[in-house]
Amino acid sequence: MKHPFHRLVVLLALALVTVGSQAQMDLEINTPAIAALKESMQKRHAQLAPHYASGAVGLTQDGLVALRDANAVPLPQRAAVNALITAENQDRLALYREIARANGHPEWEQDIRATFAQRWIDKAQPGWWYRRPDGTWARK
Repeated sequence: MKHPFHRLVVLLALALVTVGSQAQMDLEINTPAIAALKESMQKRHAQLAPHYASGAVGLTQDGLVALRDANAVPLPQRAAVNALITAENQDRLALYREIARANGHPEWEQDIRATFAQRWIDKAQPGWWYRRPDGTWARK
């Protein structure tokens, strides 16, 4: 039977290898697929910005966007806003996946997503809403 300390040393070594590898992650990497996703998201942002400002749409803790207050969107516009949210989330998920692939580490996708989630919240305008890790909404 191996000593428990040996197991701890192996786990620490694996953790250091993982951290060392992730330290080389390039979040600014660019490929044609990444550029197309960013362009699509940038065009959509002009349509989403008023909904962020009104509090209808908020940023989630997992790197997506969500309808926070349906009552802030006039009924005739709700379907269009929901379509914008769906398209935005599809592009965001594809962006995280493509950045991980471009880095040669598809297993980094969740870490990239978590990093971007925090970036989106950090860059949010004052007054925009974001969802905390506990699921509650807060205003920036």
